[in-house]
Amino acid sequence: MSVGLSIDFGTSNTRAAVWDESEGAARPLLIPDISMIALQESSDGAISEVPFIPSLICYDGRHTWIGKQVLDRGLSTSAATFRWMKRYIANRLDLPRKIGGRSVRYSEAGRDYLVHCIAHALAATGMEEVEAAFTLPVEAFEHYQEWLSQVCERAGLGRFRFIDEASAAAMGYGLSSQSGQVCMVFDFGGGTLDVSIVRMDEKRGGYRKCHVLGKGGADIGGATIDQWLYRDFLARNKKSAEQASHISASILNALQQAKESLTSLESVDIEIQDPETGEPLAARYSRSSLEDLMEERGMFETINRAMDRALFDAVERGYSADSIEHVLLVGGASLMPCVRRAVRQRFGARVRSHRPLDAVALGAAAFVGGVELYDHVQHEYALRYYNRPKGKHEFLTIVESGTPYPSKGPVRQVTICASYDGQEYLGLEVYEISPEDGVHTGSSAKFDLIFDPSGAVQFREREPHDEAARYFWINEKCPSFVHADPSALRGEKRFPVSFTIDAHKRLCVTVRDLRTGRMLMKDEPLIKLR
Repeated sequence: MSVGLSIDFGTSNTRAAVWDESEGAARPLLIPDISMIALQESSDGAISEVPFIPSLICYDGRHTWIGKQVLDRGLSTSAATFRWMKRYIANRLDLPRKIGGRSVRYSEAGRDYLVHCIAHALAATGMEEVEAAFTLPVEAFEHYQEWLSQVCERAGLGRFRFIDEASAAAMGYGLSSQSGQVCMVFDFGGGTLDVSIVRMDEKRGGYRKCHVLGKGGADIGGATIDQWLYRDFLARNKKSAEQASHISASILNALQQAKESLTSLESVDIEIQDPETGEPLAARYSRSSLEDLMEERGMFETINRAMDRALFDAVERGYSADSIEHVLLVGGASLMPCVRRAVRQRFGARVRSHRPLDAVALGAAAFVGGVELYDHVQHEYALRYYNRPKGKHEFLTIVESGTPYPSKGPVRQVTICASYDGQEYLGLEVYEISPEDGVHTGSSAKFDLIFDPSGAVQFREREPHDEAARYFWINEKCPSFVHADPSALRGEKRFPVSFTIDAHKRLCVTVRDLRTGRMLMKDEPLIKLR
């Protein structure tokens, strides 16, 4: 017998849920030994327990510990412990660290962490076979989904699927029970801010589908606030990052706890003793001082810009801000009073905040249990070609951001020409493009907080291109997909190519050979779109 399992891999915490076929509903999964419990308050004041797995992994000699195991053994500040793995992997900061005489990259640590989570989840359900669903951030690139696919294969999962985190949240809040509802999903987690406007529709057979009307996102989250606090704490104690590197993990741990405490307390005191010098490092943070820091770094401007972008997309599809019936808050950072206040200032009583911690995992479990999802393409895709008159490479868009799928017909048609006489293999370079808004941090300081190979915290200045559009070559492994027989002549307009998008969100190609009249390819998948 198989079971539907969902894994919502987060920057700070990871959650799992299962689909209960007998009840036709999803439920959170408490995994012994690695899960902890968080309390969540519903709209009627009832308190519920939500299991979560801290996104931590420690390579402790011959043992590998994850989640609660790391905390129980007092290893959260160990140099052998990895945190923020999702953020590093999603942002392509796959840095190596020296652990016990060997080098471990963040992609490897994240893989090992999830493989262990899956193994523990299988043991907790008592099932040997599962169909799993994994969540993806709105602004995730193809490399992140490919990395997750490799993780699933490493874990021995035969069947796995992916779902957009925002759409999973809408399902987790129960919107699939009311057809036609339009809502905004405000997902503010440890690594990213994702804002989506979705409409729930009914489908024959009792299943539901979710149409995404607009999306906005930013590379900012709870971990970003931790970075700001870390830098502020060092400044208050007149320390440089280099001077505090040996206790950086302890400082970060204390600051994260303080940030969480300020969701319910007015002020907290932090005091850490330097084990080498005995010098105390201390600071008092009030809720208002934290909010001032967030204001200085442009967080509220970033929040409003992300909501504006999603609203702009929705308006383009005929849905105004007044069409939104509910605004659903998701993610640990959305628990902060100032964040809730910023959203409520715009949407008032429409804001719902009773499932911020487990909505995504529950929605993903519902998805794998049969709730269907229709979406649109989030990124823009283009062909790179050489413009001979200008003497440089340029891009030709073939799929615009927001294109619905499956497409009703070709989304673009081009003709492939040979670049030299006798050419036998021809193709096209397809690139995935992310707009600048998708990677903007909202911070006036252009830096990233990263762990160096020893596990200490360092600051990395952002490169200028980090703030501009990003281009990723998607089909680098198979750029040539047309076999010319007989061989082609230079400049011969011989191979018309039509691009379509199928129901699995894949870019498909149809290629004809005008010289021979043969159909060389018919709706064959070329790449997976995001």
